[in-house]
Formats: sequence, structure tokens, C-alpha cells
Amino acid sequence: MMISNTNNDKQDKPYWLYAMMLLVLLFVGLAIADGRYELIFYTLIAGIGVTLQVAIISFFLSCSVGLLLALASLSKHQWLRQSARFYIELIRGVPALVILLYITFAATPALVELYQTIFASFIEQGFLPDIQIRDISNLVRAVIALAIAYSAFLAEVFRAGLQSIERSQVEAAQALGLSRWLTFRLVIWPQAFKRVLPVLGNDFIAMIKDSSLVSVLGVNDITQLGKLYASASFLTVETYNVVAVLYLILTIGLSLMLRRLERHLQTKDKSGLF
Repeated sequence: MMISNTNNDKQDKPYWLYAMMLLVLLFVGLAIADGRYELIFYTLIAGIGVTLQVAIISFFLSCSVGLLLALASLSKHQWLRQSARFYIELIRGVPALVILLYITFAATPALVELYQTIFASFIEQGFLPDIQIRDISNLVRAVIALAIAYSAFLAEVFRAGLQSIERSQVEAAQALGLSRWLTFRLVIWPQAFKRVLPVLGNDFIAMIKDSSLVSVLGVNDITQLGKLYASASFLTVETYNVVAVLYLILTIGLSLMLRRLERHLQTKDKSGLF
């Protein structure tokens, strides 16, 4: 007999969470006993803000681009469908680290040079700013690169969610006289978003972890600060213990928040309020 995952979640006690809390408590006890951990923690905690900034902005941009790609891939125009599919397959076939390095060291200088060439006269007359490569920080390049890397995967998530809506609901909305935009905004999108929310949550958590890739550009996130501190103090084991625990706290906290949100939406759906 098949039992739904929702029922399993309700019946099972969160022993995994208890084990995780025990692991964190053991680390806290170790930190109290060893004063070096406290110094490492206060050094690395400054990187949490950068990590969250990179992850949140990149994820918002990737969701926006991914939704547009999903709509393009479902368009009635063949050139839009083929263009979206080309972008999705191209980006999905390249590792995120390679995209990060390409955007930083190849695409950005090329685009700045192209900008200076095309608008040279406007720049000389002062109508447009004279943008140099150094004016675009590595943080901005990293955010753009991660947004591009994730947009292709999120496009497939949104496409699957949009296609999961029954055709009969669209026909009913059209019968009521709703325009295509209102049908999408009021009928298709709310249901599709609820269905893809668990996947979006998982991808956001993955974005938190993949934001550590920006450390290769010298961006002072948690990983980069950990690398610098470990190389300066030679406390490699202690430093990376703290790095791991900080990422663990972020990801587990977000996982719990997303599960609570999913259950809240399910409750509203069953009560007929969503």
C-alpha cells in the first residue's frame, strides 16, 4: 500500500533534526572549551551577509529569467521556443564554476570594450559614463554568473509547473471572458507557483551552497574568509569546522522555514482559501 510523503512527514518524528541539533550543541561545547573557535566564529560571521546577499539577488534574477524562458519555451512562435531551448541546453551543459570564470574574465571585459567602441562619441561628449572593467566589481560579476547558471534549471522547473495546470481550467477562464494575461495571473500562475515551490526552495538552498564558488574571485563570503583565516593562522581543521557549521545552520534553518511554508499553503488549499 502506498503512503503519501505528506502523511509520512506528519507521522514521523524529526529525529534527523534532533541529531542535527545534537551535532550543533557538541560543536558549541567544543567552541566553549577551545577559545580559538570563538575568535574564528567572529571572524567568519562577517561573511554571512555577503553569502546571503549573493544568494538572494542571484536567485531572484535567475527566477525572473527562468520564468521568461519557460514562457518562451511554451510560446506558439517557433523562433521563441527554439531560442529558449538553445539557451537552456547551452547553460545546463556548462558547469557553474566555468560560467563564473567566463563571465568574470571573458564576457565582462568583452562587453565593456564593445560598449566603449559603440558609444565612443557619446562617452567623449559626456552623454554616457566612461565605464572601465575595474568599475564592475567581482561581486556583481559573480551575481550575474550565478543567475545565468541557475536560470536554465529554473526555466525547466517553471515550464513543468505551467504545463501541469489542466487545460480545462484555461478553457473555463477563457469561457468567463478572461484575457490571456488575466488567465495566467489569476488561474495558471498561482497554482503553478504552489506546485513548484518545494523545488524552488531546494534550488535556493543549493544556491546558498553554490555561492561559495564566488570565493575563487576573492569575494569575502564565508568560504573566502575561512580560506584567508586558515592560511594565516594554520588552524585549518578548526576554521573549516566553523565554515561547515555556518553553512549547515543557514541551510537547515531555510529548510525548516520552507517546510513550514509548504504546510501552511497546503492547509489554506484544503480550507479553500488559496
